[in-house]
Amino acid sequence: MSESGSAVSATQTSTSTAKAVYVLYIVGWVIPIIAQIVGVIFAYIHRDDAPPWLQTHYQLQIRTFWIGLLYLVVGTILAIVIVGILVLLWWFIWSLVRTVKGVLALNENRPIANPGSWMFG
Repeated sequence: MSESGSAVSATQTSTSTAKAVYVLYIVGWVIPIIAQIVGVIFAYIHRDDAPPWLQTHYQLQIRTFWIGLLYLVVGTILAIVIVGILVLLWWFIWSLVRTVKGVLALNENRPIANPGSWMFG
């Protein structure tokens, strides 16, 4: 096996956990909270051992969890006065865009440009 083949294999192996976290976040739209908690735990566990470009994905995933949790709590509380439904809709669109952008960048082995952003990364 050539060295470039080994590098691709190593890259695929190192990205599999990040891909799994993105999948768990998608599953979290159907099974709220539980899948995302598992995903954020994986992101925290693997963040420090990942190469720098992959750490940006874990940082995005961790921030997506915590900011998303904030949106969910606020949206749920405000749902009593109807405006919370808009907050929950925003959370869904926001998390969808962040997750899709993350998966696309991960598939191209690119880092997240601004993983600390409150918007879409």
